[in-house]
Amino acid sequence: MCDIILHHYPFSSFSEKVRTALGFKGLAWHSVEIAGLPPRPLLSPLTGGYRRAPVLQVGADIYCDTNAILPALDCLHPRTTLCPAGSEGVAQGLGFAWERQMWVPTIGVLVHYIGEHIPPEFIKDRKEGYLMIDISKEAMAPQFEQHVQFVRAQLGWLKQALKARPFLFGEAPSAADLACWQTLWLLRKNCPPEVDALLGLAPLVPWYDRIAAIGHGTPTAMTAEQAFEVARAAQPVPVTHLSPDGDPGGLKAGCPVTVIPDDNARVSVSGTLVAAGEHEIVIHRKDAQAGDLHLHFPRVGFDVQAA
Repeated sequence: MCDIILHHYPFSSFSEKVRTALGFKGLAWHSVEIAGLPPRPLLSPLTGGYRRAPVLQVGADIYCDTNAILPALDCLHPRTTLCPAGSEGVAQGLGFAWERQMWVPTIGVLVHYIGEHIPPEFIKDRKEGYLMIDISKEAMAPQFEQHVQFVRAQLGWLKQALKARPFLFGEAPSAADLACWQTLWLLRKNCPPEVDALLGLAPLVPWYDRIAAIGHGTPTAMTAEQAFEVARAAQPVPVTHLSPDGDPGGLKAGCPVTVIPDDNARVSVSGTLVAAGEHEIVIHRKDAQAGDLHLHFPRVGFDVQAA
């Protein structure tokens, strides 16, 4: 089995979600720090231009989006699962719904406190190429109270769910816990302590601290050049867990397809369909320098079309 390589940047909360998942599983992994915005000249060839972070690499297999990364980690290292028995669909669906609904309101609260410290080039990138909204403090200020109300309402049911148990599905954290936790991590890491009172976070702090204490496993620094060489020297692993003719929309293995996020950072990635199912799609790409690659995407949150 090839080593795990995570392409990520420190202040990315979605990267923190995966770093914590690696810690929960007690894994050693290679850490490739990337820039918070493009260009990423050695990562882009591996992903076909997909621009969100983090990206997980295992040899020449590239996993895009945390909703593909966490299931892959569970498949590769099943001893400690992120979907406790009986929770699989609920944990994954709940995590996706939380992140989709909470992302912009969370940013609205964040920039209220630290907006003046966000570099202009980062704001420009998020407006023009990523979120497609203006996340400057001035632009988001009129919606601040609305964003606070939304976040507090979401936190209300989370508090209720955690009253009787240490984690959402019992004694161990799940993919849903990590999804909910990462948005609070972004706020509590960057905002002054008063954000706890603003959002009524006190009842959630014990749960928050239990997840924060998990840590990140055992990361070892790796350069982007080294990671690229790993991909170039490897071959993708044959796909055996999905049917070549299992695409719900009828797409067949071997046909050219495009895969694109359905919400933001809508960069189209082109390749040849390898296999697909209800939860995952795998496409083949051949890069001039990196060679043969398999790119794995979740079905939820992505549009797949015949090219």
